[in-house]
Amino acid sequence: MTTFTPISALIGGGMIGLSAVLLMLTNGRIAGISGILGSLFEPNQTDRTWKIAFVSGLFLAAFIYGAVSGTTVEVALPHRLELMIVGGLLVGFGSRLGGGCTSGHGVCGVSRFSKRSIVATAVFMAAAIVTVFAIDVAGGGL
Repeated sequence: MTTFTPISALIGGGMIGLSAVLLMLTNGRIAGISGILGSLFEPNQTDRTWKIAFVSGLFLAAFIYGAVSGTTVEVALPHRLELMIVGGLLVGFGSRLGGGCTSGHGVCGVSRFSKRSIVATAVFMAAAIVTVFAIDVAGGGL
């Protein structure tokens, strides 16, 4: 169990919202991570530079935070690696099937009052609740 830290959660949420707004203002694009990442693998991309910078920032942010705050970033696998790989593939498949991911629908779509995004986010959240229950409670913490 992790400790709830409301101040850092508010700051992090604000930064996510700010990055989504800045991307919309500067590029006119929605900050849907699965769409941005998926389009990097498509041929003949003309706007690859900002997408690489955006995705790189997702990975580098934790290390930058660690350097600025003087803390170490610890990475621990909460479950077996093969289950996490299968889960990642299912999330990728689901985000393509749903026409976006939690960042595109949950952050950008809900804030624009998109009915499609509100329904998609509700389905994401319900699936997450069921999955956590299945793994941690019914599955004995697989």
